[in-house]
Amino acid sequence: MLRTIINLDETDRRWLDRESKATRLPMTELVRRAVKLYRIQQESRECPDLHRSLAETSGIWRHGDGLAYQDRLRDEWGRW
Repeated sequence: MLRTIINLDETDRRWLDRESKATRLPMTELVRRAVKLYRIQQESRECPDLHRSLAETSGIWRHGDGLAYQDRLRDEWGRW
């Protein structure tokens, strides 16, 4: 993990300190989580339809092994 120095204004630093004590997490962990969340949000803006579709359809297949089903369908293609 890389070490990075950041400058915060006093109000944000006090808030981060209070949040750290309330959650019992180090300030560095809170900052890492905030940066990661921000990165994920920004990256999802690049193709929001794909990310929304994946989130909305994740886990909806409930009919056994999905790969086996795909293989059966593809076997039909070879018979034509």
